[in-house]
Amino acid sequence: MGVKGMLFVIVALVLVEVEVEVVAIDDIDSTQIALHGCQRNCGDVQIPYPFGIGKTENGTTCFLDKPFNLTCNSSSSSLTSGNVQVININISQGQADMLIFVSKYCYNSSYGNNAVSSQPSGLISSSSFTISSKDNKFISVGCDTYGYLNSFYNNNAGYSTGCLTRCYGNTKEIKDGDCSGIGCCEVDIPPKMRSVSTQAGTFFNFQDSLVFNNCSYSFVVKNGNYTFKKAHLGKLLHETFPVVFNWSVGNETCKESQNRGTNICKGNSICMDAESGYGYRCQCQKGFEGNPYLHNCTDIDECETGQHSCASKHNCRNEIGFHGCFCPNGQSGNGSTIEGCHKKNLLPQIVIGASAGFIAIFVGTSLLYLTHQKRKFIKLKEKFFKQNGGLLLLQQLSSREESSHTIQIFTAKELKKATNNYDENLIIGRGGFGTVFKGVLENNTIVAIKKSRIVDADQVDQFIHEVIVLSQVNHRNVVKLLGCCLETEVPLLVYEFVRNGTLFDFIHNENKRNHFNWENRLRIATETVGALSYLHSSASIPIVHRDVKSTNILLDEDYTAKVSDFGASKFVPLNQNTLATVVQGTFGYLDPEYMQTCQLTEKSDVYSFGVVLAELLTGKKPLMFEKSEEKTNLAMYLTSCLEEDRLFEALQVGILNEENKQEIVEVAIVAAKCLRLKGEERPSMKEVAMELEGIRLMSKSHWVNNADKNFEEIQHLLPVSSSSEKYEHGDSSSGSHQNTKYDSIIRDQEVLIALPSGR
Repeated sequence: MGVKGMLFVIVALVLVEVEVEVVAIDDIDSTQIALHGCQRNCGDVQIPYPFGIGKTENGTTCFLDKPFNLTCNSSSSSLTSGNVQVININISQGQADMLIFVSKYCYNSSYGNNAVSSQPSGLISSSSFTISSKDNKFISVGCDTYGYLNSFYNNNAGYSTGCLTRCYGNTKEIKDGDCSGIGCCEVDIPPKMRSVSTQAGTFFNFQDSLVFNNCSYSFVVKNGNYTFKKAHLGKLLHETFPVVFNWSVGNETCKESQNRGTNICKGNSICMDAESGYGYRCQCQKGFEGNPYLHNCTDIDECETGQHSCASKHNCRNEIGFHGCFCPNGQSGNGSTIEGCHKKNLLPQIVIGASAGFIAIFVGTSLLYLTHQKRKFIKLKEKFFKQNGGLLLLQQLSSREESSHTIQIFTAKELKKATNNYDENLIIGRGGFGTVFKGVLENNTIVAIKKSRIVDADQVDQFIHEVIVLSQVNHRNVVKLLGCCLETEVPLLVYEFVRNGTLFDFIHNENKRNHFNWENRLRIATETVGALSYLHSSASIPIVHRDVKSTNILLDEDYTAKVSDFGASKFVPLNQNTLATVVQGTFGYLDPEYMQTCQLTEKSDVYSFGVVLAELLTGKKPLMFEKSEEKTNLAMYLTSCLEEDRLFEALQVGILNEENKQEIVEVAIVAAKCLRLKGEERPSMKEVAMELEGIRLMSKSHWVNNADKNFEEIQHLLPVSSSSEKYEHGDSSSGSHQNTKYDSIIRDQEVLIALPSGR
């Protein structure tokens, strides 16, 4: 072994020796009850800290505070606190037993009725000591006797209690052991009494009872330490009785002392506020013992001390702070009783083991299956995300910084939760391009969630481009697109929720249209055409809606128009006027020229809007197969009515009055312009918007002055006109109100079509 090896061994031995010494010192400290160098007992009474006698050789006080400074009479080996003898100090309970003098009041026959009384007996005046209300009784002994127990605070009497006895010379009822009020009375002691004294008195009737009673006694005594005897009426032999006092340290509560850092409770102990409300006391935790005021409490070995609940010491296992009971090897059961242990039955263990194995296999298999399904589900979501153009959308969003703030990509889980798993009760609309659900997002925002039809892989680029562009459309009369979800087989679009349903409902529902006057109709038409004009002329890339109809015009809580459902919309490049597409739309609203040529233009939306204007004017559906041949097609019907000077006959009941005749005629003229068969003869959506806005601002007085002009314009715009007929509003109005009846609409043949090019 080298020099380094020898040094290592020496250092290790030194450390071991030091550790042994420390452990030994700790063991010694754990058995100490008093400070080092202080007297530990006086006679048979131990003196644990915080109590103590005097000082050590180096001048350190052996007690915590002045109230705990005791005196030991070496000749009598009696321990006193002031003039009161201490016979026991209990650290764990925070109590001390002291011998307290009896207070008495005696009659002197030489003075006649003037009795001579001893001074009241003082107990102990320190606020750190409180007489225990649970462990003591206050007793008065004598006939015609009363006694007081007084509590003082700051030299002022706090409160008193006591009892009295009256005999009236009757001694037959006085019995040994009976302290119920005749010759002897006792009362419970109120809590929190400190700085107390006792006092005895009499009612001066000794002349009737001198033969057996000339003194009255009052005293406090520990429970079980006094038994009344009739002979005590003549003379009470005891001068003192043991009394239990509760004591506490400091003058603060536990919390206050802990906050100030003055709390003296050591480790493995708890601090408890004194019941008297003055100071606190320390107590070792359950399973620990020692003096918590002096050092850390140590573990009690319940198995060695016999403080266990086991069948025997051999069935006991000590733990830090507690113990456990067990059965010897080869046995099982309850080690708390001798009969509780028995030989092990291996069958239950085998059954339990087999069951546990089966459960483990089942759980493992289930976890593997669930993990596989989860991975499969994640891959499926990734597949749908790519299939629906998610990567392209992210690429577009990253290249358009402004878009990232206007559109949100939702997860399938979010929208499934928002719609309660797409509950059918939450469906608010069905159309040719999907189903619309009402949903509530986690932030309590109410939205409309559109579940689209299957998107063709060839249309992915167009779909994503549409989402990007629509996310940037910012017009008050266009339903705002909030975001989309691409993790499902079909893409989901999230729109703002529009509360009051569709324009179609307000036109054709009798309960709603009663409150839907001409002014509202004209305003909604103007708002709608303004939104369409914006899409055609002001969007970054012109958008043709391709499915303009009253069911795609929503009304919010203020009945403001919102154009919706861009599932069929197309983008028309700036350098193109037409776009060859498969015909899509709704019968009755479809542009006839578009149906024949498959060439989509902005004028196709103008024709569809003209049908909406015709709906607003007549209250009739675009196609009415159960009506006469003339009324089957609303566009043709409105045009023929204008041509034949029968406009007012065609109007929906309730919208016409003397003030709005001119406005209605001019709106009908605008509708007829929009419904021209040739697209090039129709006005642009921007021109229609300007005309309707002008009509709204038009003065009512212009009607009479412009009657001839209106007639000429009507003759100009209609493809067929009659020179022999004149359009006179007064006569036609009268006829319409007399001859026209409007029944509820029987059937709406709304058909979505998709025709190949050239058909």
